[in-house]
Amino acid sequence: MTTAVIGIDIGGTNLRSALVLSSGAILEQRRTASGIEQGRDSFCSRLLESIEDLRGSAAGRGITVLAVGAGVPGLIDRTGLIRSSVNMRPLEDLNLGAFLEKRTGLPAACGNDANTIALGEQRFGAGRGLASFLVVTIGTGLGSGLILDGRLWTGAGGFAAEFGHVTLHPEGPPCPCGNRGCLEQYCSAGAVVRSARELIPKDLLAAAAADLSAEAVALLARQGVPGARAAFERLGQWLGVALGSLSNTLNLQAVIVGGGVAASFDLLLPALRAELSRRSFPTIYDGFAILKTELGDDAGLLGGAALAEAILHI
Repeated sequence: MTTAVIGIDIGGTNLRSALVLSSGAILEQRRTASGIEQGRDSFCSRLLESIEDLRGSAAGRGITVLAVGAGVPGLIDRTGLIRSSVNMRPLEDLNLGAFLEKRTGLPAACGNDANTIALGEQRFGAGRGLASFLVVTIGTGLGSGLILDGRLWTGAGGFAAEFGHVTLHPEGPPCPCGNRGCLEQYCSAGAVVRSARELIPKDLLAAAAADLSAEAVALLARQGVPGARAAFERLGQWLGVALGSLSNTLNLQAVIVGGGVAASFDLLLPALRAELSRRSFPTIYDGFAILKTELGDDAGLLGGAALAEAILHI
């Protein structure tokens, strides 16, 4: 009997789901607008439709679906209750895993999206063979998931590893979390754009792009535009400062960098390495690897699949 699980990647913009084999091969996937602004019931209906669509397709292939795993941005407690989600407010106070289990009849679980990605990297990606590592996803914000001694570390209440909200400057820029000077304010796609506007000469900046993005800044950096590479170097430096403290605390084997900014990994890596080497004990730094994600755009889907497998103890 051939079996598979369904991995789900839930975001404020897109709702993605996939039929995934135990090898990590994605047989089929579905993508639709999350439409969360239309409310919880509408969203949950679309989510259930995508699951049933994939189950029907799996049945047609002679494949049995064993479980469902979903990653959601936000604070999710140990029971699976979504306590807070800035991008998915209508889902707050919903135990999505329990809801899916009841409605589909399949074992189901829901977890923080960065935590599920960490499980995905451990199971299918750059974390294979590593016992202790941090996954950092750099995009609109900075997400993170922590694997310690082979297990996902979620802390006492389930909310651990919010690395993006380590304080770098006590009186720094305000963060949506309510704090000031969080790492996320210095290490994100938006931070790259803010740095670029400061560092790239005004005449070159005006000619480059009216609506600047991190991807556009990366292109300018590769074209040799003054100041563009420095924007990524600044991000790498701040990430190195924070990682230095974490590596001295936990003596991890590696950090795995993902998210949209990972496409520019080569631009931030030298500064990250240099700063990390300055901030870490030499004996800790020498055993620490800086890796790029191997899962790419499918990290959320494969993370959801890894969460589903974890329910089944595969």
